[in-house]
Amino acid sequence: MPFSLYLLALAVFSMGTSEFMLAGLLPAIASDVDVTVGTAGVLTSAFAIGMIVGAPLVATVARDWPRRSSLLGFILAFSAAHAVGALTTSFPVLFATRVVAALANAGFLAVALTTAVTLVSPDKKGRALAVLLSGTTTAMIAGVPGGSVLGTLLDWRATFWAVAASCLPAALGILKGIPTGRVRDEATGGPALRAELAQLTRPRLILVMLLGALVNAATFASFTFLAPVVTETAGLDELWISVVLVLFGAGSFVGVTVAGRLSDQHPGVVLAVGGPPLLIGWPTLAMLANEPVALFILVFVQGALSFALGSTLITRVLYEAAGAPTMAGSYATAALNVGAAAGPLIAATTLGTAVGNLGPLWASGLLVAVALLIAFPLRTVVAAARSAEVLQ
Repeated sequence: MPFSLYLLALAVFSMGTSEFMLAGLLPAIASDVDVTVGTAGVLTSAFAIGMIVGAPLVATVARDWPRRSSLLGFILAFSAAHAVGALTTSFPVLFATRVVAALANAGFLAVALTTAVTLVSPDKKGRALAVLLSGTTTAMIAGVPGGSVLGTLLDWRATFWAVAASCLPAALGILKGIPTGRVRDEATGGPALRAELAQLTRPRLILVMLLGALVNAATFASFTFLAPVVTETAGLDELWISVVLVLFGAGSFVGVTVAGRLSDQHPGVVLAVGGPPLLIGWPTLAMLANEPVALFILVFVQGALSFALGSTLITRVLYEAAGAPTMAGSYATAALNVGAAAGPLIAATTLGTAVGNLGPLWASGLLVAVALLIAFPLRTVVAAARSAEVLQ
């Protein structure tokens, strides 16, 4: 894999830390800005909504911009938004900074995804995506738990400052390691924007985007509200939140790595082998969450399965959107973040019910069940051979 991919992954690490870090900070943020934990959870949805809107919008505008300048501008804007967030005492302002950061993240990721697949041969999109997403999974292993510890020892604002600072080395790497040139200059055939947008009318593309969104919604529904499960249901100290986040992140790294080797040529295997255990795992976790050992094991397993299926489905989006080479990254980003926005909102509605803190886990199981019910009768379409997309 080209070294430039790893530089992009470094930037994704900083952004992934920010996207996921609220899972360990929500109670502290809620207390500091005087809102409920459920309301604070909307910050995760705000970020995701910004990503949904921003991905296609910014990708449309940036398709004729220099790649290096675009990526650099996006990550610097992302850093600035976190600096403002660290300073504010207002929940509405904090909400706004999450939206701004999400727009910058969306633009960066859309351009990065498009750039990544042009750096490898057409049959290695899954592996390129796995390298890029390793920044996210590494963030979950190191950045998010580290942020949680920092937030516990100092406060949540220190975590925001740390994210802002971590963007600067990534920005330098982009400046030094990403070549100039426009994304569209390297897009096969250079189709017009209207032709690229027309790809969204393809049923196969819509299907894999929907499935990717559902699986990601299930992931975020539970991940966003893991902190109260650890401290209240399992009865562990706040520092154990970081341990649980590390385990989820380690599982996600394993899942993305394995799926990256299989998703190009054997997506059906990943979906068939990983889907049923993922479905069973969420309610099992809900029933055993009061047992710390079971909690630790199941969090790791669910992280691995969630990201294996999620990354495989997003790889399918890139294949199915082969006719939209400059916009495919934004379609994948939008699919991911429709789920990231919907998941916490759905999960938040369960917190006031009889199941309490375990509600998000049950909600995740329901979302995976819906995904599998849709995917099963259409499994031959979802797991279509890669050769057809490569030749489009």
